[in-house]
Amino acid sequence: MMIVLDTGEFFKMTTQHHHAEFSGDLAKQLRDDFFIHTNYRDTVILSITEHDRAWIRLDQVPIWNDQQNSPYSFTDYPLLPKITMYKKGIDEVEKINPYAALLCSIHYTSFGDIRQSEQQDCKDYMKNEQQRQQQIKTKYPDLNDKVIKQHYRLLRFLDKLSLYVCLNEEGATKNEEHHWFVNGFNTWINGQQYAAEWRSKNEIRITPFPFKSDFDITLKTKYVPKDLREKDGINSAYHDTSYTFSILKIVH
Repeated sequence: MMIVLDTGEFFKMTTQHHHAEFSGDLAKQLRDDFFIHTNYRDTVILSITEHDRAWIRLDQVPIWNDQQNSPYSFTDYPLLPKITMYKKGIDEVEKINPYAALLCSIHYTSFGDIRQSEQQDCKDYMKNEQQRQQQIKTKYPDLNDKVIKQHYRLLRFLDKLSLYVCLNEEGATKNEEHHWFVNGFNTWINGQQYAAEWRSKNEIRITPFPFKSDFDITLKTKYVPKDLREKDGINSAYHDTSYTFSILKIVH
């Protein structure tokens, strides 16, 4: 389900695929040395762009969570339907590019709620995805585990950076930030931890800076009025709300 932020008067709702496309746009700006093998650069960017294909169908119909008094989001959506869609999403990516699917599969088997689950469906999912990963690796003998881990870390880092944008109000101070990001991102790349902060409502500083230069980037999202949700229900309210295109600047 979508990435949801309660802003008071509105629900800021970003589909997972739009969030992933934002991640992919970030990836296009990375310095080439982060990819190690630059001939895999486009494939890694493809993986990052498509890593949330699993959610495309689910996000077409937002669902209301009565317990949370909020739309269901990716953090509270039931686990078993999620793993069914995860597999379908990875299957679709594999048809486009097996190596991109490998990185997505590693991503979707890293989640603690799945790895630690005692439910048989989760155990079967983990086993099947680990088998998929081993089979795909045999197709790429030129790539060792160090390179694959680096490419996965790029996916994880830019996924987190995109979530940082989606889960915070523009211009949020450190005291106002979502608690996941106050102490930086928990993905280390080349021995460094990265952090983000809003310098203004449209500028975000990344430290240290992994990109080629400062750049503009656009997030596609919706601000759904709560009074419209109460009147028409979350699905109609979401579809009757126009997209907002927020132009942001990523800076040193």
